[in-house]
Amino acid sequence: MAHKFRRQVALGSYIVDFVCFDERLVVELDGGQHTLQRPYDAERTAWLESQGYRVLRFWNHEVWRDWDAVAEVIWRALHQAPLTPGSNGFLSPLAGEDGSPDKGETGEG
Repeated sequence: MAHKFRRQVALGSYIVDFVCFDERLVVELDGGQHTLQRPYDAERTAWLESQGYRVLRFWNHEVWRDWDAVAEVIWRALHQAPLTPGSNGFLSPLAGEDGSPDKGETGEG
């Protein structure tokens, strides 16, 4: 089954980089400026999750350096059941809190 993503879509008061509506999956690509706006990103992610979206965040350099690992994380997310609004599940991005690669790990939290 092919999954359709839309780019630069408004969800509430936020514009997300990519969204797959059928799977309620948001993919965000973060540049260096995101290290300075973590509280804003956390608020945004919490709101999106409260609306039933799963959010994957990747650093731009991860996409360029290790596309295969990024694509695998997205593929795995597409094959999991969507969240229901108010649930606390999420998928971890490839990078840890400090931005260092965590090659393809996903987790529930």
